[in-house]
Amino acid sequence: MLTIKQITEDTDKVVRGLEKKHFANAKAAIAQAIELNDRRKKAQSQLDNNLAEVNSTSKSIGALMKEGKSAEAEAAKARVAQVKEANKALQEEMDKAAEDLQNLLYTIPNVPYDEVPEGLTAEDNVVVKMGGMETELPKNALPHWELAKKYDIIDFDLGVKITGAGFPVYKGKGARLQRALINFFLDEAKASGYTEIMPPTVVNAASGYGTGQLPDKEGQMYHCNLDDLYLIPTAEVPVTNIYRDVILDEKQLPIKNCAYTECFRREAGSYGKDVRGLNRLHEFSKVELVRIDTPQHSRQSHQEMLDHVEGLLKKLELPYRILRLCGGDISFTAAICYDFEVYSEAQKRWLEVSSVSNFDTYQANRLKCRYRTADKKTELCHTLNGSALALPRIVAALLENNQTPEGIRIPKALVPYCGFDMID
Repeated sequence: MLTIKQITEDTDKVVRGLEKKHFANAKAAIAQAIELNDRRKKAQSQLDNNLAEVNSTSKSIGALMKEGKSAEAEAAKARVAQVKEANKALQEEMDKAAEDLQNLLYTIPNVPYDEVPEGLTAEDNVVVKMGGMETELPKNALPHWELAKKYDIIDFDLGVKITGAGFPVYKGKGARLQRALINFFLDEAKASGYTEIMPPTVVNAASGYGTGQLPDKEGQMYHCNLDDLYLIPTAEVPVTNIYRDVILDEKQLPIKNCAYTECFRREAGSYGKDVRGLNRLHEFSKVELVRIDTPQHSRQSHQEMLDHVEGLLKKLELPYRILRLCGGDISFTAAICYDFEVYSEAQKRWLEVSSVSNFDTYQANRLKCRYRTADKKTELCHTLNGSALALPRIVAALLENNQTPEGIRIPKALVPYCGFDMID
């Protein structure tokens, strides 16, 4: 969440940034945050003054008694009791203002960087780069859901029987392709210096608040009511929360972690042709990159993550493009985000496969994730994360873009992981 220092020292900049994100009533929300903080500070100041008076007066009581000034001592005792009673109300007022401020800040999104373009929807995102191999498909090329049925590698109907729509069953070479991609992505991350983590796939509410999924995306998460636990929408949540309430040494940074997990998203209201097959699922596999860094180095870390994801798409021989998201399309928590999309030749559309974001101090402030500088000062870290990669749409693009009359060709980089070079 935003720090109160950001809000009070750069009020106009914060409001402009929130308006770029099309956050409703930005000025009113920031004004309310400042008013609550002033209330908290005023109560704190009066409480501090009262506590100082109590301490001073309490010390004088013994001296007054020794001097035989019992009346003055009794008056001092009465004053101490009076101030202590007033302090209870001040403490309640201060705590209420602090709680209301915290709850308000949870509802205010991050401020985007200046280079985030203006815009309202995905149509306003800026394409910054295109690459990859052009694809020539045979006549009457099939979409991946038809290919999956033809080669009996993914069964959508069986998933509906077992669970419901959005939970496919991978079979035979389809299952092996999934496992191959997971291992390929993890090996590539290891080669780039990432430490593999195997985290839980359910988290508590504190973890959801720590990375900003709660309260913003509560309706999109699967909630286990009895235990008040949430199925993770991404490994970002448990892996970043490793550093909740932690003070790191500057020499430890940047921290580079990766994790493969299943991910769960309700995607309420999703329907239509754009969610057919693997295009949008409720459960899917993903390898995630997470970095914890200093403010001075996080921009470089972000670029390194972008280069890593681009390298994966090149090795998979897929046509891709990179977009810088506009203010209206960027996530609640991100300061800047780039999306990677692969082109589905059979569907004639771009499919998002990765988002790589820098959150600045927004998540770190929620998490209380800090580092100690060389001169012993404690500062908030920067957090970053990105998919490397989400599997469903990668699989969709691989199946569609590599279909031939003989079968589906496997990219060279994946053959050692699959153990086969063709799905036929």
